[in-house]
Amino acid sequence: MDAANQNHEALDAAARVPSAADLETLSRQLNRPVRDVVEIGARCVCGNPLVATTAPRLSSGIPFPTTYYLTHPVITAAVSRLEAGGVMNEMNAELEQDPALAAEYVQAHEHYLAVRDAIGERSGTGAVPEIAGVSAGGMPTRVKCLHVLVGHSLAAGPGVNPLGDRALEAIAEWWTKDTCRCAGAWDTQAPAPSQDRSRHVKTQAVDPAIKKAERAAARAAREAAANEGSADTKEAPGA
Repeated sequence: MDAANQNHEALDAAARVPSAADLETLSRQLNRPVRDVVEIGARCVCGNPLVATTAPRLSSGIPFPTTYYLTHPVITAAVSRLEAGGVMNEMNAELEQDPALAAEYVQAHEHYLAVRDAIGERSGTGAVPEIAGVSAGGMPTRVKCLHVLVGHSLAAGPGVNPLGDRALEAIAEWWTKDTCRCAGAWDTQAPAPSQDRSRHVKTQAVDPAIKKAERAAARAAREAAANEGSADTKEAPGA
């Protein structure tokens, strides 16, 4: 990837703007209300979203490094098949043995960071120093989540993330960019999800400062209980 492609994104500015229909479709695809989606990273040939672009800082104030979220159920399931088949282990072994591939993967990591910064500026989030230098999916040295790498490849276009591109080639049996696989992939008849019952949103809904105070209080309570138990043990022989 050369310097000219440092901020390359597959969709132009107009196509990245999410409409109300896009957000409803994303909620249907994920079966939960979407949150903090600021752009659409990639679209199907029919126009439906494939990838949601999330703000680098959530509305709750929590830093969020995973910019690109793969949402299309057909692609998500196909990538899960690759992961279950051990493809990530193969990629990790290759990264250790192939310096050229490892260098390209580092460039993909740097691209991810550069575009996330640009998204932060466009969305009004601004800089998020807590996640400076931290991308996602295991970059820049490991492969921990193919879904992230595929989302990155779809949003950036070919030639940016080598392992994301390779994963896209590997799922051609189930999905390709030139064919719409949206029909029947998610429920379009029932009302769009309006309540998020996921464990994730329960944790994200709490103010970060409150969460930190609660964790500190719980830790102090555990330490106090442990110290009390230790004192009781020492006193027991003389009782």
